[in-house]
Formats: sequence, structure tokens, C-alpha cells
Amino acid sequence: MAIKVKTGSESTILSVGAYRPSRLVPNSEIVDLIDSSDEWIVQRTGIESRRFASADESVVDMAIGAAEQALTRAKLAIKDIDTVIVATITYPHQAPSAATAIIQRMGNPTAAALDISAACAGFCYGVAMAHDMVRAGSAKKVLVIGVEKISDFTDPTDRATAFIFADGAGAVVIGESTEAGIGPVEWGSDSENRDAILMNPSWIDVRNTETQLTKADVKWPNITQEGQKVFRWAVFSMSKAALKALDSAGLSVNEIDAFIPHQANVRIIETMAKEMKLPESVVIADDIRTNGNTSAASIPLAMDALLAKHPELHGKIALLIGYGAGLVYAGQVVKLPPKP
Repeated sequence: MAIKVKTGSESTILSVGAYRPSRLVPNSEIVDLIDSSDEWIVQRTGIESRRFASADESVVDMAIGAAEQALTRAKLAIKDIDTVIVATITYPHQAPSAATAIIQRMGNPTAAALDISAACAGFCYGVAMAHDMVRAGSAKKVLVIGVEKISDFTDPTDRATAFIFADGAGAVVIGESTEAGIGPVEWGSDSENRDAILMNPSWIDVRNTETQLTKADVKWPNITQEGQKVFRWAVFSMSKAALKALDSAGLSVNEIDAFIPHQANVRIIETMAKEMKLPESVVIADDIRTNGNTSAASIPLAMDALLAKHPELHGKIALLIGYGAGLVYAGQVVKLPPKP
């Protein structure tokens, strides 16, 4: 007797939604604590400002804000969603998940729900999972949310990270389609160098798996990173991964309309574009300039901003690539959502 296997259809992105905290923080508010300058930050990263959530604004609050906008634009209700995937590294609870808190508050408490921890690559991991779920027939409409409140996990005196990270949420609805709207994922990791980005108390050696922690040992962690090592890996390895994602989709750089990479650093984005030999016709997202690095939220936020600035890109072809702590990465070619 054979096992019955569900089969679905092709998948596509039906809509995108965004939530940006109202507090805009210019470089001038950051520089004194890190003995730096606006010019130094802009030259090094391209960041002019970022957004920080208020003290009473949670990961779940921001995720719901982005999700509601994505659902409205797709002309759907939360009851139409059968699966919710949340990419985050800043939800301050191991369990239960942020995804279950979101569906409970939004009014669909029986949907499938899970969190994934792939840092800045998390959103693209979620898109790949949703795509596979729809194609396999295990889901029909999936809400994928990238959300971070990194201001809670950033040391404001750390000269290497204090000016980089920010808060926000972005979401997409992925649903059934008669034609392919999401290409095969290209993903992997360089875990030999996983210590290049850490979110752990500095006095705990996280590489020692025998360490036994007590409640007194565990304190609020901060992000640390080896900037040059991450920069070199991102520029030279991720451009190759992005080109592989294009090849898997049967496309060349001349056949895409937009490039939406993780918003880590303008210098990284520009160097990647040069390495990939992107033609001038490709519109490149640079949301990081005004909204900082929002980790798992950066790609959907950048997608939303790009479509607002270039409405002619609705329904066009974009290349996504996310990469971050782990060092993990994921990328795919997608058809951008239609105009709502």
C-alpha cells in the first residue's frame, strides 16, 4: 500500500507589508557614545539613520503591524492563512514561539505556526519553506514575517555594532499560483566561522557545550561581530550564491528587474553588484541608508520601500539574498507582488 502524497500548485508572493517604528534615530544620537562621527558611519556603512522601537513596543506588536498590512494588500483575512512562519533572533523567549503569540492575538489560534532562527537570512529561509509547503500541498496561504527588535540586544557603547542595527518588521503572503512566482532556493552555511557574529553574554564561552548555566549566569546578551571577516565573506561568497540562485531559476543578470539583498552595509551591496556584473537597468534596494540593518526584517522592508519608490516594479522579477550569523545564507528569484 502506497502512502498518499498531497500535491499543490506553484507559489507566488501575493503581497508585502511593513512596520517601521516611529522613532527615527539619526547618527548624531549615536556618535558620542562610540567616539565617532556622522561622516565616519556614512562612509563605512552608508547608514544615515535607523529606527528604534519604543520600550513598550514588542517583536509581536511590530510583526502584527506588518502582517495586517500584508493581509490588507492581499485582500485576505488572518482566517485565510493556514501557516505562519516568523523569522527572528530577538524574540526574548525560547518557547512558546512568537508565531503562536501572533496567531493568538490576530484571531487564528489553530493555524500552523513556527519560528525560525537564521538571523539575517531568516526571511529568505521562510520564503523557501513557504514555497515548498504550497507546492507540496501542505499549505495554501502562508504568512512569512521577518521581525527584529535589535535595539534590545545592542550595546550602545560598542563602536563595532552600535550604529548598525535597527528595529522593524516586514511580511509577505505567499499563496497558490498557476505559474511559478518563486524560484529554487540556494542556501547553505559557513559554520566553521560561525563565531564571527555572536549574540551571547561575553563572559560565557558558548563554544564549551559542557558549561552548566544557572539563572544568575544568564544576563541580557548583546550582538558582537568581527566586521572585516563578515564583510569579506558577504562580498565574495554571497555574490556567488546569488548568481547560483539566478542560474537555478534559469535566468541571467540581464533578465531581472531588481536586486534586494540583505541590508547589511551599502559598501557590501555595491561591491556585490559589481562582482555580479549587474547591469545599470537593475534597481538595487538601499533601504539601509535611512532604516539601518534590521536583520531578518531587512529584505521585506527593503522590498516594500522599493515598490513604494518604484511602483513600476510590481509584478517584475527580483533577486533576493539574505546572509548573517551562522554564517548562513539563502537566496531565490521571486516575482514581486502585484500592485494592491
